Amino acid sequence: MSTQPPAEADRSFNRSMLIKLFVVALMMFGFGFALVPMYRAICQITGVNNLVQRDVSAREAKNTQVDMSRTISIEFDANARGLLGFKPEQRSLDVHPGEVTTVMYDVSNEQSRTIRAQAIPSYAPKQATEYFRKIECFCFTQQTLNANETKRMPVVFVVDPKLPKDVKTITLSYTFFELNTPAAASADDAVPKANAVNNAVTGAAAAPAKPA
Repeated sequence: MSTQPPAEADRSFNRSMLIKLFVVALMMFGFGFALVPMYRAICQITGVNNLVQRDVSAREAKNTQVDMSRTISIEFDANARGLLGFKPEQRSLDVHPGEVTTVMYDVSNEQSRTIRAQAIPSYAPKQATEYFRKIECFCFTQQTLNANETKRMPVVFVVDPKLPKDVKTITLSYTFFELNTPAAASADDAVPKANAVNNAVTGAAAAPAKPA
């Protein structure tokens, strides 16, 4: 029974590894790029966390009666995907239902190129979602950040006085996604890495054995 020469076996293994790395890089890019469109599609179907429309207008908010007998603690959370700096300027705030409130978030592009990004909001507990009304929010539109640029961005909101009495705390969380990560960069990164592995393995196979 014939066996495959070691050098040919190494080349076959390296070609297989190169293909696998290339496919994995493309899949990772595709998944990250599809997150925001998938989220938008789900929002359009369910009507939850609409990214492009205000939850309430400024006029409607000003006409809302403030319930001074209740205080709701609002906690602010921030997460980023990619080379983005992102945080709220304050971690929590006490508000009265019906009271119009403004908070600020800071976002910075830590890369040497211009990027586009989109923030996605979420709420806890889930039952508070329909009672947390955003008047203005950076999450309504895609944000463009120049190289090494930092922005202060407001969120203007009001908590609906109809919020169930047992809800005392609401957590507003945002996740910022970079939208324009180059596909070619992700794929090309895999090629030199695989070639390096190929060269290292082939060189090791070709090097003469040292005498004992």
